[in-house]
Amino acid sequence: MEEAISDQRETRQQEEAANNVQERRRKGGLITMPFIIANEAFEKVASYGLVTNMILYLMKDYHLGVAKGTNVLFFWTAATNFMPILGAFLSDSYLGRFLTIGLASFCSLLGMFLLWLTAMIPKVKPSPCNILTQSCESPTTAQMTLLISSFCFISIGAGGIRPCSIAFGADQLDRKDNPNNERVLESFFGWYYATSAIAVVIALTAIVYIQDHLGWKVGFGVPAILMVLSLLLFFIASPLYVKLKASSSLLTGFAQVAVVAYKNRKLALPPPNASWCYHRQKDSLLIVPTSKLRFLNKACLIRNPEQDIAPDGSALNPWSLCTIEQVEELKALIKVLPLWSTGIMMSINISQNSFPLLQASSMDRHVTSSFQIPAGSFGTFTIITLAAWVVLYDRVLIPVASKMKGKPVRLGVKLRMGIGLFLSCMGMVVSGLVENIRRRRAIREGYLNNGQAVLEMSAMWLVPQHCLNGLAEAFNAIAQTEFFYSEFPKSMSSIAASLFGLGMAVANLLASAIVSAVDDITSKGGKESWVSSNINKGRYDNYYWLLAIMSLVNLVYFLVCSWAYGPCVDRVTSVGDEGNDVKDEEEELLHLGNSRVGNEGNGLKKEESFS
Repeated sequence: MEEAISDQRETRQQEEAANNVQERRRKGGLITMPFIIANEAFEKVASYGLVTNMILYLMKDYHLGVAKGTNVLFFWTAATNFMPILGAFLSDSYLGRFLTIGLASFCSLLGMFLLWLTAMIPKVKPSPCNILTQSCESPTTAQMTLLISSFCFISIGAGGIRPCSIAFGADQLDRKDNPNNERVLESFFGWYYATSAIAVVIALTAIVYIQDHLGWKVGFGVPAILMVLSLLLFFIASPLYVKLKASSSLLTGFAQVAVVAYKNRKLALPPPNASWCYHRQKDSLLIVPTSKLRFLNKACLIRNPEQDIAPDGSALNPWSLCTIEQVEELKALIKVLPLWSTGIMMSINISQNSFPLLQASSMDRHVTSSFQIPAGSFGTFTIITLAAWVVLYDRVLIPVASKMKGKPVRLGVKLRMGIGLFLSCMGMVVSGLVENIRRRRAIREGYLNNGQAVLEMSAMWLVPQHCLNGLAEAFNAIAQTEFFYSEFPKSMSSIAASLFGLGMAVANLLASAIVSAVDDITSKGGKESWVSSNINKGRYDNYYWLLAIMSLVNLVYFLVCSWAYGPCVDRVTSVGDEGNDVKDEEEELLHLGNSRVGNEGNGLKKEESFS
């Protein structure tokens, strides 16, 4: 009887797999790419175009101080970076990618429409300041509620679109029966990231220029129109899409491991090689769990095979018994968390958008006598530097170095992460020096009490700090993502892709806390705050140097974490050769059955890595 039930289940699974293959052949393909890529590109242009100049809108129209306005933006950015985690969970577990992207696009449109209303209807924001009395009304609770609601809807939209678009696009192209499948996917990823970069550049230039020259009504209206186009383009191609159903989520698996390990906390662990005691997936390469974080191994202990295991080999209750694979996935995540945390400080530094914008607004931004760069567009130098370095590194430096050495060479991921943290620290040092020079010149020209004055000092002085931030992100952010992908099992690719965004969300919250603490401490006793609304009375240079000191401490912390982590997967150089001693790290990898370590029949890595 049990065998008949098992056979029926296998038959149903085979039929579902066959139906999925037939659906992929009928639908999807390259014809869907313009609609999917355009959807996220328009969303990025719209949302990034709103964030850049928002501090000016909050200060001039809502009469918020620099510290409070900056904190509002930090919380908004934190929500935008955190929501993709929730969006990925809902997509994988319940809604599916198509429905998640569709609902998220509608939320983004609703948020942008509400924000446009704040510019169109005078009563939904405070009255203009009285020039004679120099008094300004504070926004009411209802006015702030409408504004914050628009930010929330935009963040919810980004949380559904950004984690799902690239995976949804890959669903349309990922056909195992296509001999060129890998090349097609590689091409898609290339076009995806290229259009994302172009979208950000357009947001930082065209949208910002419209806001500066045509006002907030048009400046907020254009992103809303772009979001309408995004929504329409996505749904027009609905009949063409491959729409895969939601499945179990990794986040659910992590929770199950934690719960089951706690339930079994009083059980004794069996001998190291007692593979019959552990539950594993069918045809799994994993035999026993690794010895690190051994308390989690209790989550996959089989207490009673008759009560725990179903006839098809799966767990009867996944909240009472997990697989070795689930346990090792959670271990891999826990292991990288210290190194992941070292990137938060760099994210704090590169999220300092409000202060550089106020600096640029107070400096001469003219390129010619008739054209000046919008203050919000200086962040473009960060993007351009990042893109230029990626091309130079990948297409020039590495090929030349490989040719000189006579074999493939590369910079190790941890080395690149460390270089990025150092450059980020230097970026804050340079920012402090430039602001110190700018402030002294403002005082010398008699503008101490006039924070709106424009100095006879070129805003191009700000370019080096943006370039350093771009290089820091090119080294650290890209290396972080590569590090997570290489260290995690393939089943955790979605987690690897979202960890950097999660770090940005945490960084935004911490950046808000730092600004609030600096404002409270430095304004005690009636003193002028370092982050005063009057940029010439404030001491933004001291604030930058504080971040530089924190970045230096973080760099030392990174070195400790890097040493404690040990070699990366791509650094293990010998596995399974006869007569070779196998190190502890290599034994762990052998237990995991990780095919990324070593070549078949030859455990020696032929690629030289500097780290």
